[in-house]
Amino acid sequence: MREATITRNTNETQIKLSLNLDNYETIDIDTGIGFFDHMLNAFARHGRFGLVVRAKGDLNVDPHHTTEDVGIALGMALKQALGDKVGIERFGSALIPLDETLSRVVIDLSGRSYLVFNAELTNPKLGDYDTEVTEDFFQAFAFNAEMNLHAEVLYGRNTHHKVETLFKALGRALRAAVTLNPEIKGVPSTKGVI
Repeated sequence: MREATITRNTNETQIKLSLNLDNYETIDIDTGIGFFDHMLNAFARHGRFGLVVRAKGDLNVDPHHTTEDVGIALGMALKQALGDKVGIERFGSALIPLDETLSRVVIDLSGRSYLVFNAELTNPKLGDYDTEVTEDFFQAFAFNAEMNLHAEVLYGRNTHHKVETLFKALGRALRAAVTLNPEIKGVPSTKGVI
């Protein structure tokens, strides 16, 4: 099983996160931010990942620290669960619609951290979730997983739909990238390491 558990405690957040790339029977998320829980659930369910998250953060300040720190922990867990990356597809992409909205996510598990994020999120809040932290989550995840991550809303009107399609596309693209292919011998790189 390719899995990892990360415990990360700071003065702002206490997080315990478990990620399983090969068994998605258990998805159980509690960050204290209802909409963010919904998005992580969508990511895990559509990516077919097991994901357990327990996060306590300084929500009396705002949701930024909790959202970003969960991204850090998820990136760390992904990097650990992938190990040497032998036999993985490495690349993944997904286009996800939701009514009037269409979003695209493209991933390269290259060992190099980079984020391109293009989304106009016109509604600043969805429940207790500040929509601007969506990009912060994606950046924390990409940089700690050491991957190239391109995420964009191609078009849409409803901010809820925009954020949700980004998280669903992230799950689907990541599922494609982490898939083991028996035809791939070693690491999928001309360098011999990623």
